[in-house]
Amino acid sequence: MSLEAFADSRALSLGVELELQIVNTHDYDLTHGSNDLLRLVSRHKLPGEVKPEMTDSMIEMSTGVCNDYADALAQLTEMRDALADCASRLNIGLSGGGTHPFQDWSRRRIYDTPRFHMLSELYGYLSKQFTIFGQHVHIGCPGPDSALVLLHGLSRFIPHFIALSASSPFVQGIDTGFQSARLNSVSAFPMSGRAPFMLSWDEFRKYFDKMTRTGVVESMKDFYWDIRPKPEFGTIEIRVLDTPLTIDKAAALSAYIQCVARWLTVEQPFRPSEDDYLVYQFNRFQACRFGFEGTYVDPKSGEHSTLGDDIRRTLDAIEMHAIELGAEDACRSIRDDVTTRGNDAAWIRATYEQQHLLAEVVRQQCERWSG
Repeated sequence: MSLEAFADSRALSLGVELELQIVNTHDYDLTHGSNDLLRLVSRHKLPGEVKPEMTDSMIEMSTGVCNDYADALAQLTEMRDALADCASRLNIGLSGGGTHPFQDWSRRRIYDTPRFHMLSELYGYLSKQFTIFGQHVHIGCPGPDSALVLLHGLSRFIPHFIALSASSPFVQGIDTGFQSARLNSVSAFPMSGRAPFMLSWDEFRKYFDKMTRTGVVESMKDFYWDIRPKPEFGTIEIRVLDTPLTIDKAAALSAYIQCVARWLTVEQPFRPSEDDYLVYQFNRFQACRFGFEGTYVDPKSGEHSTLGDDIRRTLDAIEMHAIELGAEDACRSIRDDVTTRGNDAAWIRATYEQQHLLAEVVRQQCERWSG
């Protein structure tokens, strides 16, 4: 199969996808509710779409093309309200969070589509363990070469995105010690990790052709990279974020990424290079494990700082771009998270410390999600 042509796309446009937990309202464990929820929500006229995901205890909502923060927030809110109404009628709950804190993966059921069954046969038990929940952000690019330059430029900010969105400290009822344990599950897949370093689409097409000749991959969907090109949309897709606990945070994170992308595109503060990836896995791990307190190594200077400090420096650098994009409120919220509030993983842990019951944590997550 040949690589799709890179579609026309408006530079720096936004698209947001959110994978959501479907829980019962008895003990707040995951429940098999996606079919009924899809049936009800199909009666609503929405700005985006709602789709099934790997198991029938999860669902994905995705916006249409958004211009900016306000547009993304409006679309996400409209879709959230419709989904929350449908869930209420079915007496089920919807929640953010990168992992469900106590679900048993062996009880999950693969959603009945040919692709999901194929993936289940290929990946075995990993498919059910892929009942994890992420936010994906698409950034529009004017052409394929600029898409690859932006992809590798944004790669040095992957730790920012992980620490800011982290909301998966618990797995199978255990506090993992991680801020984002979800990404440990993603890393188990053979085509995960980071994209190969190429800055021209001709080079990338040759790489893709080699990979398809091996029979290992058939399409871009088979790559689970942290950031990957999406030629059919004319975008790059950032895939490392945990699903936040609120729509407001999901929109703010998307706007922050858009602002960083604009800064990289307009000011070109550095040229991406293969050596940027020397510290990539270290920085990524630090973000997953320690969040804002993790160590961040600057790939150019080798200077060490905390991730929180580097996020604050980046917020200073993108300030004018936030104003141009109407994202001042979003970036102010991001700064408050780093400085005072903490991320969603901190909220989940603090709530558990108060309640000593993970089911109550999920119940409160559902309340936060529904607004």
